[in-house]
Amino acid sequence: MERRSLVVVGLGYVGLPLAMAAAGAGMRVHGLDSDAGRVRGLSSGRSHVDDVGDDEVRDALGRGFDPTTDASCIALADVVVICVPTPLRQSVPDLTAVCAAGEAVAQWLRPGALVVLESTTYPGTTVEVLLPLLEGDGARQVGVDFHLAFSPERIDPGNATFSLVNTPKVVGGVTEGCTHAASAFYAGLVGEVVPVSSPEVAEMSKLLENTYRQVNIALVNEMAVFCHELGVDLWEAIDAAATKPFGFTPFRPGPGVGGHCIPVDPGYLSHRVRGLGYPFRFAELAQEINNGMPRHVVGRVAELLNEGGRSLRGARVLLLGATYKADVSDERESPCRVVAERFAAAGAEVSYHDPYVPSWRIGERVLACVPDAERAAAEADVTVLLQAHRGYALDRLVTASRLFFDTRGRAGGKKVARL
Repeated sequence: MERRSLVVVGLGYVGLPLAMAAAGAGMRVHGLDSDAGRVRGLSSGRSHVDDVGDDEVRDALGRGFDPTTDASCIALADVVVICVPTPLRQSVPDLTAVCAAGEAVAQWLRPGALVVLESTTYPGTTVEVLLPLLEGDGARQVGVDFHLAFSPERIDPGNATFSLVNTPKVVGGVTEGCTHAASAFYAGLVGEVVPVSSPEVAEMSKLLENTYRQVNIALVNEMAVFCHELGVDLWEAIDAAATKPFGFTPFRPGPGVGGHCIPVDPGYLSHRVRGLGYPFRFAELAQEINNGMPRHVVGRVAELLNEGGRSLRGARVLLLGATYKADVSDERESPCRVVAERFAAAGAEVSYHDPYVPSWRIGERVLACVPDAERAAAEADVTVLLQAHRGYALDRLVTASRLFFDTRGRAGGKKVARL
């Protein structure tokens, strides 16, 4: 039997793991990306994604994986999966990449092929935006000449427990036959497929997942602000509440939220709801609270310095962590940058350490990572833990520091003040 052929459009943190899994499952895989440098790197066996090692790329190349910028590869595909960026521009979803991908697929789509959109977007995108591009002037009919479905990506960068393969895959097709075709495709790659009744349900499920996280993180972030005033250790309270075996899921505060999902996904839903004439008050309030955390971090540090007779202006501030989550190199939407920019705007002398980020742009300046975090902590007036990478020896960093401000609730000792 001839191997099935797959084209993955977009080889970022979602598309590349999918391409690797499909190559490992025996499919003929083409990786289509508009970034020629990225394609050259992959062709030479170099990965640009934290969760995909160079050895995986080389193994996939040996199995026939073909990174390319040539969209004509779509003409060979039984399945095309679109994994392109969908950013927000001034609170409005930018579907430029989705539309460009849809136009390319429409040009080269072979009869009977399956098209799946994985890019996060608002409910209705698959049917209202992508479907018309694929049907064109009516020469093709969905469910007859091709299949179309939406399946939200659930990639969690740096998660060593849950990957593409062992995370259930939600699938919603435009027709029942589309759902069946998409479910059959993913069943060859993942352990569990969850079919739903429509693309809109699948699209909403992704936004619900991350809006839930945004709202609950905002809850504990707001509690962190007033728990400090009350003199209550919120982290200890959360740990205590988490001993309840039902009715409670622990979320923990921090300097803000980052990554592509939590700060961005609720915005897709807000955009869609505003089109109906309603405000999405929960999500918008949560975003407001989370966006205010960098300001709160800088304010708390300024207070701590003042208590010691030191002004924030001119103070040497060492920031530990630049990425949006621990143990990855991903800086997308990282609140750490906002914190750094606020410290710099207040007149502080900012330095940073992050084992995953060798250089860091803060406003108009590009900072180099300090080579020795402990020595830098000893020289700084205050050390601020923004991201608790596993490689940090926190006890030693606290000992070396004059003052240690912990936004992650991980450090202890007399020198430590928590968010």
